Order: sequence, then C-alpha cells, then structure tokens
Amino acid sequence: MLLALGAVIVGLIILVWSADRFVDGAVSTASHLGMPPLLIGMVIIGFGTSAPEMVVSALAASQGSPGLALGNAYGSNITNIALILGLTAILSPIAVHSQVLRKELPILALVTALSVWVVWNLDISRFDAIGLLVVFAVIMGWSIWQGMRGKGDMLGGEVDKELQEHPMPLPKSLMWLTIGLVLLVASSRLLVWGAVDIATALGVSDVIIGLTIVAIGTSLPELASSIAAVRKGEHDLALGNVIGSNLFNTLAVVGIAGVIQPMVVDPDVLSRDVVVMSALTLSLFVFGYGIRGRQGRINRIEGSLLVLAYAGYTTYLIYTMFA
Repeated sequence: MLLALGAVIVGLIILVWSADRFVDGAVSTASHLGMPPLLIGMVIIGFGTSAPEMVVSALAASQGSPGLALGNAYGSNITNIALILGLTAILSPIAVHSQVLRKELPILALVTALSVWVVWNLDISRFDAIGLLVVFAVIMGWSIWQGMRGKGDMLGGEVDKELQEHPMPLPKSLMWLTIGLVLLVASSRLLVWGAVDIATALGVSDVIIGLTIVAIGTSLPELASSIAAVRKGEHDLALGNVIGSNLFNTLAVVGIAGVIQPMVVDPDVLSRDVVVMSALTLSLFVFGYGIRGRQGRINRIEGSLLVLAYAGYTTYLIYTMFA
C-alpha cells in the first residue's frame, strides 16, 4: 500500500513536469514549422494539456482497468470546471472575449449531452468509442477552419505574444518534446500501477480512484496554465484551456480508451458523476456565454460556488469510498 502510494505521488510529480516540458517543446516546434499562433493555442496546447489524461487512460484501458480510464476522463472534466475555473475566478474574475471560444461553449454543452447518451445503456462499445473519435475529428476540423478564417482573434494574439517573449531554438524544442513524451508515458505507467494497487487494497472501484486522486493529478497542468494566464490578464487562454481539455477528455480520451478496451459503465457513474459533470458544464455555458447580450464572465461569487460544489462532490466520493 505504501509502495503504491509512493508510486502515485512520484508518478504525478513526473507526469505534471513532463507534460509541461512536452507542451513547451510541442508549441515551439509547431511555431518553427509555421503553424499559426491561433491553431497552436487551440490544437497543440489543447492536446498537450490533455496529454496526461490521454496517456493515463489509454494505459489503464490496455492494462484491463477501463473504470480508471473513464473515471479519469470524467473526473478531470469535473475538476477542470469546478476546481480549476473556480480557483482561477476567485483569483481574478474571468471575462470572455474570444469569439472562437464563445462559439465552442455551446459545442461543449452538446458534447456533454452526447456523453450522457453514450453511457445511458451502461456500456461503451468500440462502435461508441469510434463515434466519439469521429465527432472529435469533426470538431477539430471545424475549429481549425474557423481559426484560419478568423482575423485578429485575441487567443491567437496571446499565443503569439508568449512565443515572442519565450523563444526556443528548434533543436532544444525537439529535445524537450522527446524527453517530455518519454517521461509522460513512463510516469503514466507508474501512476496507473499505483492507482490500481490502491483501489485493490482499499476494496473500492478503480472508478473512484480515477475520479479523485488521478483526476486531480492529471488536471494540474490545466490549473497551473489557467492561473498563470489569468494573472497575465489572458482570460481567453484560461477558459480555452478548460474548454479544450474537456472536449479532449469527453471525446478523445474516452474514445481512445474505449477502442482499446470496451467498457461496462458502473451505474453510479451515470447517476452521480455524469450528472455532476453535466450540471457544471451547463453552469460554465451560462457564466461564460453571457445572458441577454452582456459580456460573459465568471465572477468571484460564481467561482466560490464552483469550488464549494467541487468540495461537496469530493467529500461525497470519499464518504462513499470508506462507507
């Protein structure tokens, strides 16, 4: 048990560090290859910040722990909205300016509704998983098309500014890209082993471990990047991190894990976790999109409510674990 706990802690530390290096290397490499800043922000950073969830869930599914994969994906979505955006909004209210992000908020709500439909029969087949990946590809294609058509979007400007302030030579970019990816996979294997061992020792479902310890750990890159973005006044980048990450988690992470290993869904996941995820996504849609034409924003009161909701949800999970 202590060895497994140590593996989880060490795995999470290396996972967060390697994900950060992977994102830095990938962003800089994409810039050297001529990718527009807006697409770097939407595609590369979105993929990079979701890389921990993606690798952990894929490895969990391949090692016969699909519950851990599903718990990690949905738990990360809940953590991203309730904890990360909540804490970020308390630090500095989040205003929404980017038209690209405003268009993606309704898409996130529709994708969440799709996830409810997929797990409604308590089973995610390979056909369901492939469908999620197809929807993900369509959304990514639409986002790229929209991004290429848009002129002067603030998100693109923020990424361009960041690239100019922190330039990185191509050889160094490729080095960090490679090191980050290798350590990302290695630390994920260590984390999955420790998490499954803890679940076995405690006699609880691996879904619970995925929803709590693993979800919080794999969401740390989003927390760090969102807080850093808001402190710089780059609100769209903070909100974009969460929107992009949740789209990746719901479609790509669950889709990849489901293709590797079809999942039997625990009834509690549908009645508890999917309901909480849907409610939080709806609140994000209302806060971020704005009402009656006013500029959308997540103020400190709304941020505090999100954090309280996360605390209540996590407390219930812990109670369930030891009850």
